[in-house]
Amino acid sequence: MEKYINWKLKFYTIWAGQAVSLITSAILQMAIIFYLTEKTGSAMVLSMASLVGFLPYAVFGPAIGVLVDRHDRKKIMIGADLIIAAAGAMLAIVALYMELPVWMVMVVLFIRSIGTAFHSPALNAVTPLLVPEEQLTKCAGYSQSLQSISYIISPAAAALLYSVWELNAIIAIDVLGAVIASITVAIVSIPKLDDPVKNLKPNFIREMKEGIVELRQNKGLFALLLLGTLYTFVYMPINALFPLISMEYFNGTPVHISITEIAFASGMLVGGLLLGRLGNFEKRVLLITGSFFIMGASLAVSGLLPPSGFVIFVACCAVMGLSVPFYSGVQTALFQEKIKPEYLGRVFSLTGSIMSFAMPIGLILSGFFADRIGVNHWFLLSGILIIGIAIVCPMITEVRKLDLK
Repeated sequence: MEKYINWKLKFYTIWAGQAVSLITSAILQMAIIFYLTEKTGSAMVLSMASLVGFLPYAVFGPAIGVLVDRHDRKKIMIGADLIIAAAGAMLAIVALYMELPVWMVMVVLFIRSIGTAFHSPALNAVTPLLVPEEQLTKCAGYSQSLQSISYIISPAAAALLYSVWELNAIIAIDVLGAVIASITVAIVSIPKLDDPVKNLKPNFIREMKEGIVELRQNKGLFALLLLGTLYTFVYMPINALFPLISMEYFNGTPVHISITEIAFASGMLVGGLLLGRLGNFEKRVLLITGSFFIMGASLAVSGLLPPSGFVIFVACCAVMGLSVPFYSGVQTALFQEKIKPEYLGRVFSLTGSIMSFAMPIGLILSGFFADRIGVNHWFLLSGILIIGIAIVCPMITEVRKLDLK
């Protein structure tokens, strides 16, 4: 098709800019955590910073999706990047003249989160306009690899830069990253949707409902979303417990925590590259089921290890990371294939919102249970629950039908 001419050049141009922005943002995020820890030493402040980071997506996601579908997605991506850059620049300028107050850091984190809540669904909605359908899974795999590279680089880079530079210099790097991302989007020609809804008077409630209806009509994707929400509810809080199990159960140090994080991110990088190579594999439900099962088995094994089993735990972390792209990358590609392009902004915002709500609820519950039954037993229980999700997934007829063209 004509619109897919030079698609590789367009896709990789945008993603080159996104790579720079993703890494600089991840470095700044880590540097802000260091700053807040150093300034306050308060777990409550760090929790609030985390809450401010995802809350806008959770609360405003469905409404933001309406705006993403109604307006030019290219302009939304550029605007979101520039808002993120402007918020960072404001913080950097203030930091030149005074010590940054915690409330101001929180405000900037909130603004950056709003920008991300616009940018992520817009980027996911733009991708199928640029990339042929049969290449979407491959591109999702490479996108996951890019994300994992930022996870590997950012902690070490942030620690190094924070030790030699002021915070405002690190902020300036992130501002530059956002500007580069805006430029790469601006120079790429992105096809526009001919959507009759845009000519109608805006009606947020009606248009949000249309996104929900579109998702509900595809019963396989809706069932997959419910399974994914349950998976997020059980698995995502485990990330917050890696430091606890590394130090308390395996009697480790902060170095041991870093080793587990790097092992997980490295596994995720390999998984993303593998998915990129296996992008034409047609049994996508099998890939998602396998991802659930491998994650569940790795968690269960981790929970059964004795306190002397840290080396095996590191191997389990790498396998957990390896499994992630085969769920999240494949699911993203399925949504991009099966949902009409004019609804993609709303659908991605809605799914992001649901996942964002699942995380803190799961975090509270997992902290509660881990304290009472032991963090290792919670790893085991989480693994068993996720294996249960893996067993249920291919048993749902509508989910199995997703592999049919």
